[in-house]
Amino acid sequence: MSDRKIRNMEEFAAVSGISRPTVSKYFNDPDSVRQTTRARIEAALEQYDYRPNVYAINQNRRLTKNLGIVVPYLADPFFAEIARNIETLCIAAGFRPILLSSHGEQSQELDNLDSLRSLKPAGVLMAPLGRASDKSAIERFCEDVPTVLFDSNIEGMGEAFIGSDNASFVNLTVDYLMRSGEPPCFLEMRTPANPNANKRRIAYIEAMKRHGQEPVVVGIEGDGWAFEEIGRQGTHAAIAAGDFTTNTILCSNDRLAIGVLSACYERGLKVGRGADCDLRVASHDDHPFSRFTCPALTTAAHDYTNVAGRSVETLFELIESGGRFRTRRETLFPAHLVVRASA
Repeated sequence: MSDRKIRNMEEFAAVSGISRPTVSKYFNDPDSVRQTTRARIEAALEQYDYRPNVYAINQNRRLTKNLGIVVPYLADPFFAEIARNIETLCIAAGFRPILLSSHGEQSQELDNLDSLRSLKPAGVLMAPLGRASDKSAIERFCEDVPTVLFDSNIEGMGEAFIGSDNASFVNLTVDYLMRSGEPPCFLEMRTPANPNANKRRIAYIEAMKRHGQEPVVVGIEGDGWAFEEIGRQGTHAAIAAGDFTTNTILCSNDRLAIGVLSACYERGLKVGRGADCDLRVASHDDHPFSRFTCPALTTAAHDYTNVAGRSVETLFELIESGGRFRTRRETLFPAHLVVRASA
């Protein structure tokens, strides 16, 4: 098998020595070409391990109006909110969105990709699991179907990535907490499901050093997407162990912070900004329910509207460009701080 990477049908036709129209004819119907030609094409397919681009095969047919949307965990209100925004924009443009959840499982993410392949959508917007994804499978899918990634970036995959600037999230919260009280400890899952968590930890450490403070990272146990319960149990364990060295906790995401608030209530600890409060708690994401917690969470907010809008716009442009951009694009939107009663 050759190590050469074949990206499209034109390159495959060139290396196989067979005309582009004949190659296209084969992919539309293998029985439509002569047996000797079919044998040459299939030998080249094996040699170069090339998988045809489904979109390219169907360029001369009437383009489907189906658009795939894949999210890692639809029960998470963050993904439900951004998917709602994306769906609304796709419907308004005359497309039929097909929303699929991976339920936090690699096997389901792979099943979703296989289902979309069979539907031959015009394009796909995908928020991959990230750390738990089968990256080689996603790479093959992105070669077959025009794909834009959002929320969770996997370097080099898809024609574009649209997401939030995680460094801006953490810089906003750390700067605010340093101005308004004691330095924050950072609470995260020891093995986070979403790769954005790693970026936030790194940004926290850098921000604390910039302020001349020693970073304190508290990693709690737990796997999967039940973040609230992981946060609740982890907070009980961390308080019992004396892991929080200040009265301020900065959580990696709002769902963990909801668990922290629950544990504090169970321990009789008052959370807030007043002089009679035991702890301050802040977080990241502006989860749709974060303003309804008690007390309401101080958080750094995603720009839901622009992330969803730019994702859809980029996918439409990709489809109109024939399913490929000359270079991969990355667009990051900064966060904005939302100060509430918890810190």
